[in-house]
Amino acid sequence: MKFTVGYQPRPTRDFLDAILAHREAIAEVYFPWGDLPNGRGTLTGFPGEQPFEVRNKLVEALAEFSAAGIGLNLLLNGNCYGRCSQSRAFFQEIGDAADWIRGRFGLASVTTTSPLIAKFLKTNFPEVEVRASVNMEIGTVQGMEYLADWFDGYYLKRELNRDFAKICELRRWCDDNGKKLYCLANSGCLNFCSAHNFHDNLVAHEHEIAEMDNAYEFRGVCFDHLSKPEKRRNFLRDTNFIRPEDLPLYESCFDAVKLATRTNRNPVAVLEAYLGGRFSGNLPELLEPNHAERFYPAVIENGRLPIDFGRTVLHCSKNCAECGYCAAALEQSLIQLPTIGDEI
Repeated sequence: MKFTVGYQPRPTRDFLDAILAHREAIAEVYFPWGDLPNGRGTLTGFPGEQPFEVRNKLVEALAEFSAAGIGLNLLLNGNCYGRCSQSRAFFQEIGDAADWIRGRFGLASVTTTSPLIAKFLKTNFPEVEVRASVNMEIGTVQGMEYLADWFDGYYLKRELNRDFAKICELRRWCDDNGKKLYCLANSGCLNFCSAHNFHDNLVAHEHEIAEMDNAYEFRGVCFDHLSKPEKRRNFLRDTNFIRPEDLPLYESCFDAVKLATRTNRNPVAVLEAYLGGRFSGNLPELLEPNHAERFYPAVIENGRLPIDFGRTVLHCSKNCAECGYCAAALEQSLIQLPTIGDEI
């Protein structure tokens, strides 16, 4: 199984060195560029660090990844590009960026949410793989067919991570049509989130929003939803992540598996868990977003989930209204930690 992992600036080289150490298993590193909107916002530095320093660190990291034989995946997956979406200047900027990165380090692929960006790239950089972002929520053969002229590969809709029959259907179509299929393994997003597109639009416009006198902060409805004890019991049912131990069940399904590591507090742990196929610890800490704080002082001990959890949810009938398997599995895995004032 090959992986694609997200670049994250760190105060030390721990993550960069971990990626290089596992170069044989890592097909690509994905990264944003400049101020171009993407699915997680632009790169920011640490206190006192200037924007040019952040950019220089990225360039140095890309050089090391490229020298190690790791492919580079440019993120142009913002959910909205506003008034620039169709402008000549916008596509000139994209072309300049892709050309510079390709000439300096090589550019294996681009992930985008925009059919127009995809069309532009296939027209001007035909050797670069153009990949449909997971944020496009493509989950049907029709959805892939509509875009087949401009996309070489597709990220699977998150909610289908545990639907083996559907994955096989899409895999067959991709094989028959010379396309590639990918998945995101460790999303912490809630299934069928009705505010997901709204949230992605906010991220795309975060710089403009930050300049305003804002009345509200929006971190996603998942934080408020999972703050309610009666909702937390359905956490396993309402999410779509694939555990490290369960990846062998997908061996023939995907060309590579994406790991969300751009904002995780411990990306090295995520990398080690998925590449090693095993994790002992608090399961939400592997995910983006990380909902561990919603459960505190309880933790979801990954090792206490049923041994057949991955196979069961991958092949189940999806009759959640009449099935309590996920709720029972969560209950089995919870451990209550002592808090300040408790006797130990």
